Amino acid sequence: MSDVPSQVLAIQVDSGESSLGWASLGERRWRCVVGAGGVREDKVEGDGATPAGEYPLRHLYFRNDRLVLPKVRLPARPIGEHDGWCDDPRSPAYNRLVRIPNEWSHEKMWRGDGLYDLLVVVGYNDDPPEGEWGSAIFLHIARDDMSPTHGCIAFAREDLLELVTLIGPETRLNVHALSAAEEKPRVREDDDMKQFEDFDEQDW
Repeated sequence: MSDVPSQVLAIQVDSGESSLGWASLGERRWRCVVGAGGVREDKVEGDGATPAGEYPLRHLYFRNDRLVLPKVRLPARPIGEHDGWCDDPRSPAYNRLVRIPNEWSHEKMWRGDGLYDLLVVVGYNDDPPEGEWGSAIFLHIARDDMSPTHGCIAFAREDLLELVTLIGPETRLNVHALSAAEEKPRVREDDDMKQFEDFDEQDW
């Protein structure tokens, strides 16, 4: 077995009707939940969907009054009471960290429910932000009932604390467009050969 850790964090939902799924990194797996709008390749702002595709992981934000951050390799910064994230496509600061109060539509990063006590910013529609393709896609802490998000990918608190120690600037997030139920198992080449081995001329 290779000592090189996997650099792909793969996300796949259980079925087309479920927001529950699995995140896998190498041999490790964690339960996760995606957006109420499902996983979509044509995501737009406000649709509640998680974007399908492969993306980098940018940096990490955390509440230093609520948790002790473990050793991580991504750039990390504490969240402040005046931190917000702009979700207004009309703003020049769209899909960026902003200071609040702010004239543009935004969400507060300093939350009372604990969901943003720890989060990782996904490099989706940010290089540069364009159109209305969506904003504020994070890995963050899930609600206790693992209810769907507004488009982010959420994990149990302890699972996310473990995950952030394993990812780094080289890690790519790969969100599968198809659910596990929709993906057909691939026929391996040796299975094809076995079919010929089992072939009997009497079958003609």
